[in-house]
Amino acid sequence: MNPVELKYNKEHEYARVEGNIVTFGITDHAQDSLGDVVFVELPEEGVTVTAGKSYGTVESVKAVSDIYASVSGKVVEVNTQVMDSPDLLNSDPYGEGWLVKVEVEDLSPLDNMMSAAEYETYLAQEEH
Repeated sequence: MNPVELKYNKEHEYARVEGNIVTFGITDHAQDSLGDVVFVELPEEGVTVTAGKSYGTVESVKAVSDIYASVSGKVVEVNTQVMDSPDLLNSDPYGEGWLVKVEVEDLSPLDNMMSAAEYETYLAQEEH
């Protein structure tokens, strides 16, 4: 079950909003599709990410996948723990497996993301 407080996109990534800080991560569906994650490349703190643009990669035994920013802003925290232990993306994508925290001025791009219920519907349609 996907946490209801998060927003989701069609690339199977989520955004957790806490004030003007947005935490990015990949969904449980994404980690399941990828298989065992072996490497994560993330930007450094202070870097600006742009909505809709790649800010890093997740490499699994199956594929290398770009990860995309849901909103634009400055990276204020990077989860170095997930870079050291990429398997956290598999075991706890919504908790310890978060990727970056971004300080955001304009939250409006999040309006285009899906709610948990909409994401569940999207997943069901994608499987057919």
